[in-house]
Amino acid sequence: MNKLTIDQQSKPLSLKEKSISFLQNVAFGNVREVYQKYVGPGFLHHNPFFPGDAKSLMIAMEENAAKNPNKRFEVKFAIQEKDMVTVYSHIKQNPDDLGAAVVHIFRFKDNQIVEMWDVGQLIPEDSPNKNGMF
Repeated sequence: MNKLTIDQQSKPLSLKEKSISFLQNVAFGNVREVYQKYVGPGFLHHNPFFPGDAKSLMIAMEENAAKNPNKRFEVKFAIQEKDMVTVYSHIKQNPDDLGAAVVHIFRFKDNQIVEMWDVGQLIPEDSPNKNGMF
């Protein structure tokens, strides 16, 4: 899949659209550009594998995009309520990977992302649940 370009629409994006654009662009390697466009001052995150500041997460996202150039990212649904957005997606690091179901939660202030949470669950090869994760 080709890299996405950062959204250049003339009309303002909703917070939900900004959240999805942020995730899509990060997944395909436009990390610094999308950080400059959507991330606000004082950004913090809650990923337990990295320090909680913007720069450390940005660098980790760049490294992941470089390491996984054939990553697949598919939004299943997104919900916006006031300044909060939740995005449920299917992420595969490579096309042969079963991937993971991931929930990203964003908090916005002044139309910029100022806080983010992410929770993921690997998709098992064999599950008794016939409904699947999506």
